[in-house]
Amino acid sequence: MSSTITLSAFADEAGPSAAEQIAALKQAGLKHIDIRNIDGHNITVLPLDHARKIKDQLDAAGISVLMYGSPLGKIDIADDFAIDLAKLKHLGQLKPILGASAVRIFSYYNKPKGGGKSPAEFRKESLSRLKQLKTLASDLGLVLYHENERHIFGDRSDDVLTIAQELRDPAPNGTFKMIFDFGNYVVGNEPVWAAWLKLRDTTDAFHFKDNKQTPTGEHHHVPVGQGFGCIPQIIADAVHRHFTGPATIEPHLQHSPAVLATGPGGIPNQAYSKMPLNDSFQIACQAAKELLAQAGVAIFCGKSEPRA
Repeated sequence: MSSTITLSAFADEAGPSAAEQIAALKQAGLKHIDIRNIDGHNITVLPLDHARKIKDQLDAAGISVLMYGSPLGKIDIADDFAIDLAKLKHLGQLKPILGASAVRIFSYYNKPKGGGKSPAEFRKESLSRLKQLKTLASDLGLVLYHENERHIFGDRSDDVLTIAQELRDPAPNGTFKMIFDFGNYVVGNEPVWAAWLKLRDTTDAFHFKDNKQTPTGEHHHVPVGQGFGCIPQIIADAVHRHFTGPATIEPHLQHSPAVLATGPGGIPNQAYSKMPLNDSFQIACQAAKELLAQAGVAIFCGKSEPRA
């Protein structure tokens, strides 16, 4: 049994510039990119004129944008929601330039400095904001992809399932989808296979990030399949279930500037800490491609929107 996915990567972990990211993707044999930070700009504030220049570079290299790796939903529920609405509107302006409509999002923090709302208030405010983002995304022709992440509302699998039940559109042309990030469940000390069994019917995309505990009890990231993320088993199960969605390589093998901007947990992996960024990026990409090949997955290399 085989399956086909569209494989992409956060190439800002290979280098900050568009030229470095394109070169790294070409070396890895990838035809898609999730743009997060590029040429000194986060994707949510990337100037439109500069976006056109980047698109010309991507086109010349035969690379398509799969998803915008936005930080939407990585602010506190006490913070001004208008911040995220403005960022989403900017991504709507980028859509006709960069040719992608998929937007990675999160589901908000509830930090003590913001007042520390009750669990019920946290749930209500998070879902309210996500629903407003979904409405605006629909108006802009964008598709939101929620990623599980530590300390946001969508951290534990039970709350991720709540988000899926409240907002997910199972139809291929739906406006709200769900990303399963293996490594983030590991860092949260949640059994990943159990989380998968709970969420596999509502999973539309994967983030290839793996993690394991060190002898001192800390966590650090490792190439996919080498950690506690149950990735080979989950991908095998996904193939059996005819999964055909997108997957994005998010190495995190080094605490590079791109990774530090995400607020990573754990400690740097010393095995990769002194390598050039692109070297560790290539190791991560090769591990992901080998894992998919072993599972009988074909990598789609044409231009496409994320599928689920």
